[in-house]
Amino acid sequence: MNLQTADILLQITTALYFLSMAGYLLFLFNQKDVYQRAGFYCMTAAVMCHLSSMVVYTVVEGHVPIQNLPQTLSLSALVTGCMFWFFNYKFSLKILGVFASMLLAAIMLSVLILPDSPVEKDAVLKGFWLYSHIILVFAGDGALALACGAGILYLLQEKGIKTKQPGFFFKRLPSLDLLDSVGYACLATGFALLTIGLVAGFVYAKAIWGKFWSWDPKEVFSAGTWVVYAALLHLRLYSGWQGRKSAIMTIIGFVIIIFTFLGVNMMIGGHHQGFTK
Repeated sequence: MNLQTADILLQITTALYFLSMAGYLLFLFNQKDVYQRAGFYCMTAAVMCHLSSMVVYTVVEGHVPIQNLPQTLSLSALVTGCMFWFFNYKFSLKILGVFASMLLAAIMLSVLILPDSPVEKDAVLKGFWLYSHIILVFAGDGALALACGAGILYLLQEKGIKTKQPGFFFKRLPSLDLLDSVGYACLATGFALLTIGLVAGFVYAKAIWGKFWSWDPKEVFSAGTWVVYAALLHLRLYSGWQGRKSAIMTIIGFVIIIFTFLGVNMMIGGHHQGFTK
């Protein structure tokens, strides 16, 4: 095994994500289960191939590939694919695969296009707490991305119902109740994983820098993101923010996540800047 093997597997992974997207888009337009099954099987194969690439890289290099932007994007895509597989199994919301496959194909295309800049190995960037922090945060972000997808589908279906003129999406999307339930499940799961991941990050920061909190820009924005989702969950549970309000907030929340992941590192800097070089 060598890094070339990992790169080839990553290219196959990207092709499979695009095939999955094609299958789900055909399902969206034709509503034939054979296309949905093809999309799901390609997605499953992509996740397995993606995981294999990560394992090969880790064995060859001796650390998980999280050293630069393409590597962190790749890991985020893998974890998001796993989260989609879980929620698809739990709720069988087939149409959510359209959003998930398009998102994953876009991320992996970026991984292949962006220069994989060589970086010096850093002994600090390894260990149980760091890997736990990154994987759990990415898993939480993946679940929250799916909550965003469910929110988009909810708004599309709601618009079709309110206009009383069934359009393209009306017959292709499930009930508002199901979309809201799936969105809430993704939201609650994502928030829980994000919370545990941030705690792991605090423990790692204490071990490396001697303090849990250092007012690093990424820490500040991550805490702000956590507060936004905590407020949304509170409003859902105690103020009746189900349905449309929740859908809109999950979309806004995911936009904040994207900025926190990319924008903060690139525009402001801090301890996490190295992950997006």
